[in-house]
Amino acid sequence: MDLRVFGQRLRHLRKAAGLTLDELGTRVDRPAPYLSQLENGHREPRLTTVGQLAAALGCAPSDLLDPRPPNRRAELEVTLARIQDDPRYADLRLPHLKPSARLDDVALEHIVALFDRVRELSGAPVRPGPTRTGGARAANAAMRDEMRKRDNYFEEIERAAGEALAAVGYRGPGAISERNLTDLAAWFGFRIARVQDLPPSTRSITDQRERVIYVPQRNNATVRATRSVIGQTLGHFALGHSDPVDFDAYVRQRVEANYFAAALLAPEQAAVAMLRAAKARQDLSVEDLNEVFYISYEMAAHRLTNLITRHLDIPVHFQRCDPDGLLWKAYENDGVLLPADADGTIEGQRVCRWWSTRQAFESEDSFAMYYQYTDTVTGTYWCATHIEAEPGRGDAVTVGTTEAYARWFRGSETAHRSVSRCPDPSCCSEPPADQRSRWAGAFWPSARDHSHFVSGLPTDTVVFDPYPGVDLVDVYGFLDRHRP
Repeated sequence: MDLRVFGQRLRHLRKAAGLTLDELGTRVDRPAPYLSQLENGHREPRLTTVGQLAAALGCAPSDLLDPRPPNRRAELEVTLARIQDDPRYADLRLPHLKPSARLDDVALEHIVALFDRVRELSGAPVRPGPTRTGGARAANAAMRDEMRKRDNYFEEIERAAGEALAAVGYRGPGAISERNLTDLAAWFGFRIARVQDLPPSTRSITDQRERVIYVPQRNNATVRATRSVIGQTLGHFALGHSDPVDFDAYVRQRVEANYFAAALLAPEQAAVAMLRAAKARQDLSVEDLNEVFYISYEMAAHRLTNLITRHLDIPVHFQRCDPDGLLWKAYENDGVLLPADADGTIEGQRVCRWWSTRQAFESEDSFAMYYQYTDTVTGTYWCATHIEAEPGRGDAVTVGTTEAYARWFRGSETAHRSVSRCPDPSCCSEPPADQRSRWAGAFWPSARDHSHFVSGLPTDTVVFDPYPGVDLVDVYGFLDRHRP
């Protein structure tokens, strides 16, 4: 089966039947994200699933399994995907091109014809090789763009988490209990086992044969992290994930699993009620979500971005930076200007020196909440920054909004104010002219490696690894030690 052709035929027949992904998912008892992966050629369906889909769509299974694309547009999109798998295309070092509605048929015809000519000029055909990443940077950018368009609210994942919580009797308000978490695992057919010998390259290991989720032994430092890991693991199964075949699928699965974990641990109804009450007091904060639902500060910050625009009509931004000001993660729907390189990548870019995220490290008590207004080229923003308490200096997590909405938040009365002219280099990325002339040719700095960015962002020329950073030798040894 050509998964791309199958996906095109499934999408074509679903639209012909006038069904959304959610509506088709209800008919076949599958989550919409799972069906989306089928339509995008990222998952292979079981034959039983093909039969269920055919019955729901009013067609024969052979209509779905036909090896021919349903129309010329679908054929062009499949051909474009195959072109981008070709090593000769990868050698061009071009970003991944997604055949969105804005890319018309004429442009696709030109691209396909031009690459056919490239094949002819390059001589012998290339043997098909292993799947490549397809562009880690492009995958991150595409996911961030989708999050912005959705206001970071994934209704289908909220619904899946709500159904699971209702099934185990959670009524709220407040944090779900350890018993609720154990019951949730059982509802999905798993049991939780806490062990001391989990390989250091993993946060959890799931034995799908014996239906066991192995997590680290409980201690004061890992309780919140372990709850999050259990939620993420259950999310992969609740949302129908399988081994990702490329970086697009890997990024999407990580985002969806993290979202599902947050929706379990800070349930929508209880969290929204708490946010509404806090807004009425003009006292919105990430800290309260963090404490009431017993989750990490970063998860609480993400959860606020999930809910606050959808339910309170407040635009927000989120950033996570290391002590050097290098950006790891970011999200915005309030117009804040994120640092980016020429192809739009934000990961590894340095945040403005005068932005709240970096100023927090310079404050008198860097582990206290730091609040600041910053005048920028796109407007004035209010930010609240928390620095994680870790050995050395932890990362800074920033949540903020435009000045017009700041009054609803705790810390909006701050007197800290700054000005950022970035991306103008004279703002903070270039030293003053007198210093440059004084030290020109009289120094030699040695840069420190930022290995976490190298490992987190594989290049477009490496074979895609569905388990980046995981030592599989340790994993298999662990599974052998713990098998019945």
